Amino acid sequence: MASSVVLLLLLSLGPMPSAGHGAQLKVFDLRASDLPTDGYVRVFCGPVGFLRPLGTTSVLNDNPNPRWEEDFTYFIAHHTEMLRLEVHDSDNIFDDLLGVCEHLIQVGTHRHNYCFLRRGGTLHYTYHLQPQPQSATLL
Repeated sequence: MASSVVLLLLLSLGPMPSAGHGAQLKVFDLRASDLPTDGYVRVFCGPVGFLRPLGTTSVLNDNPNPRWEEDFTYFIAHHTEMLRLEVHDSDNIFDDLLGVCEHLIQVGTHRHNYCFLRRGGTLHYTYHLQPQPQSATLL
């Protein structure tokens, strides 16, 4: 009975990429313009409905035009998976969500300069999706 429950749980999660057949995704050059203040970014990637957190930038206080130093790498990305960046305003009690940028990732280097945020400001970022080389087959 327990094994049936585990199997149903795994099936309900949907397909998950395998570690050996993905590509390397790097998200970098995160910056914003005209943010209210105290901004930071949370980065996610994965199949739609099953996004994995890649990390969170530092909070840059009182800076309407922040440039974050962090880069984020995901080693099992697949083209056409979703890249999601959430921009937040850090507050003492509750952080406000300023806006979300989402794109289906594609192989190559892609610069996104005009992701307009719902509550003001613009997010700029670059990502690079590099497929992993095919492993050699022994004959």
